[in-house]
Amino acid sequence: MTQAVAVTCGEPAGVGPEVVAKARVALGDTVPLFWIGDPRHLPDGTLWHAIDTPDDAGAIAPEVLPVLPHPFPSPVTPGQPAPENAQAVMDVIARAVALVTEGAACALCTAPIHKKALKDGADFAYPGHTEYLEALTGAPRAVMMLASPELRVVPATIHIAISEVPRALTPNLLRETITITARDLRDRFGLSHPRIAVAGLNPHAGEGGTMGHEERDWIADLVADMAAEGLDVTGPWPGDTLFHAAARARYDAAIAMYHDQALIPIKTLDFDRGVNVTLGLPIVRTSPDHGTAFDIAGTGTANPTSMIEALRLAWAMGGGA
Repeated sequence: MTQAVAVTCGEPAGVGPEVVAKARVALGDTVPLFWIGDPRHLPDGTLWHAIDTPDDAGAIAPEVLPVLPHPFPSPVTPGQPAPENAQAVMDVIARAVALVTEGAACALCTAPIHKKALKDGADFAYPGHTEYLEALTGAPRAVMMLASPELRVVPATIHIAISEVPRALTPNLLRETITITARDLRDRFGLSHPRIAVAGLNPHAGEGGTMGHEERDWIADLVADMAAEGLDVTGPWPGDTLFHAAARARYDAAIAMYHDQALIPIKTLDFDRGVNVTLGLPIVRTSPDHGTAFDIAGTGTANPTSMIEALRLAWAMGGGA
């Protein structure tokens, strides 16, 4: 296996190319990587060198970005995604997944995409990156984890309206989410006996059924059953008391019931260093925990910290450290 991380271009009109270029300079040769995309989309002044195969990445000077060229139909205007580039954005992700799957790269790190731009330009049929990676790899179920030095948190439901959460949140879904999280904490993060805390769906975890009944009707029983099966899992805990420092010391990952219940605490605690990790895939995949930031694209002001952390984690999880 090539000891390098494959990095996708993401939405080229966003900050993805900028933060990758900055991350390469910051990391030097500590994290071997190569970028897949159209060199025309890199910021002016970026030092880059075209490579023919991922194996060539290691021979490139540490201040120079190795680029596996992938031509796009159109150049970009920062902040304005071009519909004609949408299919190429998807194709780069598929190409990167194939390279990691076949062992030509040790892990995948994806730059942010813009779902609406993909839907408008290429009829993108997935809610987001996670579901697309699920389809590309054939994984039965992928789970999104947000990880930082302060917190690891996993939303059981992701990119759906809050009104749909109670219907989507089923015993099978929650059991799968807990199981995949526990397995990957062991296999990917090296935790021999991971501790998992489960948040409630309703305020005060339902408070005995007075503020919602899901906890009383089935969530508490499911958590108890899984604990009896040998997992170190507890809950359901009230979401408003699960993320302060003393509570975080008692678990290795928290299972949240919906998107914002998971992302608000980690982005509040450690916005710049948060990393999106996809669990349940046959490959390692990370991503910075931010979007395309069209409002600052092309200004040179994008913060690369989350991309740097995502690359470090991808390389470590992929066997590089």
